[in-house]
Amino acid sequence: MSGVLKGMRIVEGSAFVAVPLAGMTLAQMGADVIRFDRIEGGLDATRWPVTRSGRSLFWAGLNKGKRSLAIDLKHPRAREIVAEVICAPGEDAGLFITNLKVKGWTDHETLRARRPDICMVTLTGDRHGRPAVDYTVNPAVGFPMATGPEGSSEPVAHALPAWDCIAGNMVVSALLAAERRRLKTGLGDAAELSLKDVAAAMLGHLGIIGEVAVNGVSRAKAGNALYGAYGQDFLCADGERVMVIGLTERQWAGLLKATGMTEEMAALGGRLGLDLADEGARWKARKAITAILAPWFAARRVADFAAAFDKAGITWSVFRSFTDALEKDPDFSTENPMFSMVEQPGVGRYLSPASPMTFAGLAREDARPAPLLGEHTEEILADVVRLPDTEIASLFDAGIIARPSREARLAG
Repeated sequence: MSGVLKGMRIVEGSAFVAVPLAGMTLAQMGADVIRFDRIEGGLDATRWPVTRSGRSLFWAGLNKGKRSLAIDLKHPRAREIVAEVICAPGEDAGLFITNLKVKGWTDHETLRARRPDICMVTLTGDRHGRPAVDYTVNPAVGFPMATGPEGSSEPVAHALPAWDCIAGNMVVSALLAAERRRLKTGLGDAAELSLKDVAAAMLGHLGIIGEVAVNGVSRAKAGNALYGAYGQDFLCADGERVMVIGLTERQWAGLLKATGMTEEMAALGGRLGLDLADEGARWKARKAITAILAPWFAARRVADFAAAFDKAGITWSVFRSFTDALEKDPDFSTENPMFSMVEQPGVGRYLSPASPMTFAGLAREDARPAPLLGEHTEEILADVVRLPDTEIASLFDAGIIARPSREARLAG
């Protein structure tokens, strides 16, 4: 294993999206990430999407490159072992991320008694400790009421777990910040954040709280229009739909030049008393702008203007399904060095992404498969906890720890 975080060991106790994503991000930067799960599998072990045989592609996607410890978490000795793995000695160890904190076992106070300099990051549902997931947080903060066709009243909850994705990367940031503090001071840390606070903070960062508090405006639905500037979807002659953006003055000028609409838009601005070089003015005039541009796109196939748009540096895209993206976009292929074909045990060989980040002087590793449940149980207990072979064997015999079944190994 190589990478910018080579040598760092992180233990992960997690489920859902955010913390598994954090662990995978760290693993793809070269860290040794150990996740522990129940012998029968964690909460994500069979989460959809799944293969026709029932193997979780969700698990395979979010656990790439990690090591797996399968252990009976109800057994006192098992809990002791997990604590020993988390608090194992070494200046690059003693790092723990979780959203499944258990008081008296995996809470900071208990772990700190074993290792005073432990660095731990905990993600909760909300700041009160109540459970929450992206699909409850998103409605709570208001986005579904601003998403969907203009004039509609039904809330539209988006399919992307955005707050999970943001929170996962904030867990990475918090852990690396805590570890840096430990390097400088020798002190451990206990960082905590909640999924709802991540979403609430973003409302503030994006100016939405100010929009309500200062302007007294709760943003209305605007369909696919780009709020505050110009961006709109258009149906083309071949039935394809495209999104074109005129956010900046340069993007706007390029779009008008490519469509031959410079003079007509200048006339429109004059009639409306608006300077369409200003992005806010374009937002106010969006319906009139769209009425002018829509016939241009409706009369043309994507192939008629795609090359010219690309040559002119227009900011645009075709709307695609997931299938279309994989079949038609070379960025979703091995032409993109982020992707490689990976043999995932029990699933098969398919396209998998490595880290989207690159670092000068370090080659980007190809993606590595997610582990089978318990695949590394024996080596973790031997190498990290330093248990003797006889004790490891007795733990297997007692059913306190597990390795992948023969059937699982054969399937892989």
